[in-house]
Amino acid sequence: MLVLASASPRRRELLTQAGFTFEVHPAHIPEDPHPNEDPITYVTRLAREKAQSVFAELSSKGPAPPQVVLGADTTVTLDNQILGKPEDPADAARILRLLSGRTHRVITGVALVTAQRTQVASEVTAVKFLALSEAEIAAYIATGEPMDKAGAYAIQGRAACWIPRIEGDYFNVVGLPIALVTTLLESITPSHRS
Repeated sequence: MLVLASASPRRRELLTQAGFTFEVHPAHIPEDPHPNEDPITYVTRLAREKAQSVFAELSSKGPAPPQVVLGADTTVTLDNQILGKPEDPADAARILRLLSGRTHRVITGVALVTAQRTQVASEVTAVKFLALSEAEIAAYIATGEPMDKAGAYAIQGRAACWIPRIEGDYFNVVGLPIALVTTLLESITPSHRS
């Protein structure tokens, strides 16, 4: 059985669309970056810690451990600075102003934990934003869409109209690089796809 160690509805949707059979068991760990931690190290560490935490919790409850636990964490970076989920509307506006007219990177760390091993990888996608006006930023924040998203936007939502170009995996920007996850899963277990 594949277990997703995430409460993200976007990750659930992507795994379902890709034909995976899985259960959801969110991890509850601190998500603060360590001092001077670079973005790739940060997201891969969190993905690993989430997957290991859920694997340990589920292993302690039942007669058999879960077959595979998938952990993931996504962040947005600009000039190597981690831009996480906004704390409030003012923070969302600050983040969107930083992204306006520039190209940033979306990085997702992925970890698979089994009884035998842990595998960790990451995916990086470059995302170009058009210049945003203060009115556009305010109207977007008023929708509530940016509030639970790394980088304060959803590429699959209203922010799509500001993104003329990406380089890399689109699904990574949504929250889970499905091709990478599939490759990792196929390398360690039988198929979890229906």
